[in-house]
Amino acid sequence: MNITIAGAGAMGSRFGLMLHLAGHKVTLIDGWEEHVKAIQKNGLQANLNGEQIIAKLPIYLQSELKPALSSDLIILFTKAMQLEAMLTDIQPLIKEHTNVLCLLNGIGHEEIIERYVPKDHIMIGNTMWTAGMEGPGQVKLFGNGTVALKNLVSDSKAKDTADHIVEILNSAGLNAQYSEDILHAIYKKACVNGTMNGLCTILLSNMADFGDTTPAHTIVQQIVNEFAAVAKYENVDLNVEETVDYIEKNCYNRDTIGLHHPSMYQDLNEHNRLTEIDYINGAVVRKGQKHGVQTPYCSFLTELVHCKEQILGAK
Repeated sequence: MNITIAGAGAMGSRFGLMLHLAGHKVTLIDGWEEHVKAIQKNGLQANLNGEQIIAKLPIYLQSELKPALSSDLIILFTKAMQLEAMLTDIQPLIKEHTNVLCLLNGIGHEEIIERYVPKDHIMIGNTMWTAGMEGPGQVKLFGNGTVALKNLVSDSKAKDTADHIVEILNSAGLNAQYSEDILHAIYKKACVNGTMNGLCTILLSNMADFGDTTPAHTIVQQIVNEFAAVAKYENVDLNVEETVDYIEKNCYNRDTIGLHHPSMYQDLNEHNRLTEIDYINGAVVRKGQKHGVQTPYCSFLTELVHCKEQILGAK
């Protein structure tokens, strides 16, 4: 299958590399010129569970796409605030047969994608894989993860397409599954991001060290409470106790991903980039305002991250 990764940061590079190693034709697209040039010159350099791999993958700046390029499947892995610009730039790649899978962090991205892609060619999902940037053209990939996805339009043809995409992802060991309850999976992943990303970014901590602190349980529980209260208005029944337990068992585990610094930490503290906080905790705040739900923890955390962005002069 001809696959395009739109947003070739840490996670996009992970998926691109694994699909490439499985024999699929993969093209990377990104807007970070230094990163693109490094991969064009030296290949994608990856530490994959301790093994050094160099993969010669084609990569293009999203502003310099070749007219002849096309894709059977586009996997969106941009930062949330970069999504619309990416969709605008990759319009020449989106043909009548092209399907688009969104695996971005956050909530509500399908509303933007529908303006650029026919609804029956859109799939939404989430992933629990992790990855880290080591520098332009260099990524560190470790641990295991999963992918859940569903077609946006509920008909047999779209379901067949989604099932085929699951098979493609699983051919690369990405542990994908079709999920009828995809909004539940997206909200559950958003709870992971809504706790670990902002908190570790502010506290300059990895996930396990944060989890060792005395207030950690109460803070995580309060944030998940706010996500769950908002989710009810989208007919998503998010069990707070089970979600908190999932976060604590997985994110604090030093033998798996506990020593990982979340992507928001990497963006702001290591690369001085603006964060996705408005599309995670900030999205819960906006939905809470819409439905009359109080979200003090998400609101405070969102404002703290914005304060830090401004103090550091993030761009």
